[in-house]
Formats: sequence, C-alpha cells, structure tokens
Amino acid sequence: MRKQYLFFILLFTIYFGDVFSQQSSKTFQTSQSLSIFNSVLRELDMYYVDTLNYDKMVKTAVNSMLESLDPYTVYIPESETDDISFMTSGEYGGIGALITKSNDGVCIAEPYEGMPAQKHGLKAGDVLLEIDGVKADKLSVSEVSAKLKGTPNTEIKLKIKRYGQKSTITKKFLREKIQIHPISYSFIPAQKVGYILLNDFTEQAALEVKSTIQDMVNKHQIESIILDLRNNGGGLIDEAVKIMGYFVPKGTEIVSTKGKKPEDQYSYKTTLDPIFPDMRIAVIVNSSSASASEILAGSVQDLDRGVVIGERTFGKGLVQNIRPVSYGGYVKITTAKYYIPSGRCIQAIDYAQRNEDGSLKRIPENLTNEFKTRNGRIVRDGGGIIPDTVTQDNPKVTIAYYLYTQNVYFDYATIYSSKHETIADPTNFSLTDKEYDDFIAYIISKDLKYTSLSQNHFEDLRKLIKVEGLDTEVQNELTALGDKLKTDMNVELQKNKTEILGILEAEIIKRYYYQKGVIEYSLKDDLDLSTTLDLLGKPQLFQSILKGKNSIEK
Repeated sequence: MRKQYLFFILLFTIYFGDVFSQQSSKTFQTSQSLSIFNSVLRELDMYYVDTLNYDKMVKTAVNSMLESLDPYTVYIPESETDDISFMTSGEYGGIGALITKSNDGVCIAEPYEGMPAQKHGLKAGDVLLEIDGVKADKLSVSEVSAKLKGTPNTEIKLKIKRYGQKSTITKKFLREKIQIHPISYSFIPAQKVGYILLNDFTEQAALEVKSTIQDMVNKHQIESIILDLRNNGGGLIDEAVKIMGYFVPKGTEIVSTKGKKPEDQYSYKTTLDPIFPDMRIAVIVNSSSASASEILAGSVQDLDRGVVIGERTFGKGLVQNIRPVSYGGYVKITTAKYYIPSGRCIQAIDYAQRNEDGSLKRIPENLTNEFKTRNGRIVRDGGGIIPDTVTQDNPKVTIAYYLYTQNVYFDYATIYSSKHETIADPTNFSLTDKEYDDFIAYIISKDLKYTSLSQNHFEDLRKLIKVEGLDTEVQNELTALGDKLKTDMNVELQKNKTEILGILEAEIIKRYYYQKGVIEYSLKDDLDLSTTLDLLGKPQLFQSILKGKNSIEK
C-alpha cells in the first residue's frame, strides 16, 4: 500500500510539475517580452534625438504584433469603439452616407436613401470642406467619419463644395440613429420564386429574412427562395444558424467551433421546428462571400438542403471574439475555427495567397481533404465553398478595373449628373454610343497612363534578367514579348466596352435611384440569377444535383 501511495505521489509530482513548469515558462516569457518592450521605449524616451509620438509608436507596435498572426485579429482603440456596435447591430448615430477620398479631399460617395444626408440634399461627389467649423482638407477618411458620427439628435454643420457651382454650400441638420437593414432588396423574379439580397448577418437579420419570406408566401405563394449572399462579409453566427433553422429539422447541427478554451468548443444547433420545411433553396455566392455567409451556404450544401451557385467563396473559417483592454480599447481576437456539418473547415490554407481581385488561388486537390454531404456527395476543405453550379471562376483584371481604382467612373458620374436632371428608370437606362465616346474623351483629357499588370510584371522580369546577366541571350525573345504586351488605351477601352459601360451606368444610376436602383440595374442581366432561375425551373435537375448525379457549369 505504501509503495502504491509513493508511486501515486511520484506520478502527481511528474505530471503537475511539468504543467507548473510550462505555465511558469510562459509567464516568464510574457514578463520578459513586456520588460524588453518597456526597456526599449524608456531608452528611446531618454536618448532619441527627435520628439517621440508615443501613441503612434505603441499603436504601430501593437498592430505589427497582431498582423503577424492573421488579418482578423486587430486592435480597436477607444476612438473607434462605435464601430463595434455597428458590427453587431448595424446601427450608429450619424448622417447616413458613405464617404471616400477624392483628388479634392474627402467627399460624399453615396448618401443612403431616406437618411439625413439624402433628405437634406447632400449628393455623391460633394467635397467636405468643414465639419462643425473644423477644416476637413487635411483629415483622413477615418477622421472625417469620426466627426460625422455622433449622438442622434445632435446638430451637425457642413460646408461643402459641389461640382459646377462656384460658391460653397452650407448644410445644417440633426444626426439620426442610422440603421443599415440587412436585406437591401427583395422581389419575385419568376412565378413562385422569391429573391432576397442579404447584405450582412447583424442583429435581426434572421427575423427580417423570415418575415420577408413569409410575406412572399402569403402574397405570391412562392415555393422556392433565392438567398443572394454575394459580397456579404458575414457577421453574427447565431443569425446564420437561425436562418438555416427555418428550413431544417429542430436540433440540426449547423456549425461547431473549436478553440483553445473550453468555452470556444461549441455546437450551434437549430432550436425551433422549421417554418419552411419543403421550400427549395438556392444560394448565390461569390469570392467576397465570407464567414457567416459561408456557414449558411456550406450548411445548405452539406445537408443537401439546396443548391449553391456562383463563384468559390472567400475562405474565412475563423471565429473572432471582442475583448476589452486598457484605456477603453478592445482587441478582436481569433479564438476558434468553425466546422460545417460535413466536418470540414472552409478556412483558406494560406489566406495570404490570393488573386489580384481578392479571390482564392486554386489549391491543389492533394492538399485538401475529402468530406461527404448528407447524401454522400463529395466536398472538400482547404478554402471556401465550391458551388454546385459554378458560373464564374476566371475573373480578369482589365482596364475596367484600373479605371475603377482611379475613381474615373465616380468622377465622371458627378459631371454627368450635374448636366442631367433626370434619367430613365434603372431597368431601361443605358448610355448611347455618343455618350460612351464622350466618356472616352474625358479619360483622354485626364491624361491617364494605363499599363496592364502583365506589362508591370514584364518590366520586373526584364530587370531581373539584366541583373542575372541574361539580357543579351534572350534579347530577341524579350523584345517580341514586350511588343505583344504593349497596350493601347483606345483599343482597350473599345475591347472592354461592355464591362466598362456596366460599371459606369451603375455609378450614374446610383446618383438618381440610390442603392436600390443599382441592384435593379445589375440584376436585369445577371448571369448568376438567370442560371439560378433556370435551375429552379427544372426540378429534376435540381434534385439530381442534390443526389450527386449532376452539376452544371456556365
């Protein structure tokens, strides 16, 4: 008995001694790191030749530390804590407008319809000169945003410069509680088919989805619903689970999370009986559908409850929690990974490796793992949700994208709207050939220099070849390739006319019909939507996809 007792004591000492040793080592390392940082900052304070900006230095140090982890673990200083409420509720106090940086300063990019900025006559393109008497010409976009926000019912005074008007304009009105609704558009695109464009998964998103579908059922007897999650960056997991709960049996696991702490190991299951148990579901996604969007789309696919259509999704399978830190700030920390019903995690293997447009680069199949849906269909992990029906998976970066990055569409739309009091409704508006020629003339007048990405990379290659002393050997090949890669802006503007017109017309429509008008315009010739409607109109094909017998590509 005594030997057993001694043996137990020995095991206890070895096991817990090792645990205590590890904990002590971690504590020492933390203390050592803080001491080093303190010591360096103190030495700089005493001896550095110039005056130090302590706030900037510490913020840079913290941000650099977090950037070494992942893109989603970030520090939120006290001055930006209003954004936390907006992330979860979609609400903030302000004027209700997007702002952007232009050549003339920070300007209104888009006033939201029915909100203070729009109701009091602010227009896209208006340059903000002063905010409550403070000059805005040297302020950043984030600084201007902070000054525009404030407690609802407090007065704000703006001085603006508007294109085509010599004198400045002063606007004075009250801030309001601004709530961005998660559903930006819904309609009936075909008989017995409903469509919902869901922007995000903020609080009340699930309730809005339910009430919208119920209204469609009552008024139009819909039997199918299209959930458009394109460009939806996610939000609250609970909202995605609630939405899925409208379509699947009570107690169905939708997603689970696994992290370091016990509280990060959690299974999210539906808690109520389904409201629409027999409704057919089609989910449209693209490369900007992320996080909660991928949970919803992925669970629809894994449970074989509906069909996913579009592009491969973003690939964000990480969960963040917001935790308070000193002096009123917060840190948003990645605490877990989430796993959808088949057991796969859709986190990109390497989230840093992306295409020019932000979409995931193709991952070799041998680096991914195979999983199965409820019906036995094969699905894979390693980066996003691959749709059952792929419509667009080869995005190209053309001159149309270049014009967008240079604010050309935005600036021209400002000029166009100043000369046209009204335009046709969104579904009928289009620019004439003469108006497109005017747009080209405007671009030429701006003396923009366009070089393709291929040209830029070719110049880098040419320099590298010269450094390695190979330029003489491959001179003929380099010359031939260089000639082929040369771009003529006029040729490129005509070659990409359809894509350019689509972006430009949408920007112009936004000036008259706001976001709703842009959506109506973009949906009239939408490949993803037409493909989805075609699929929903063929019940046998729809069912065969869910059974793993068929899939289609456009």
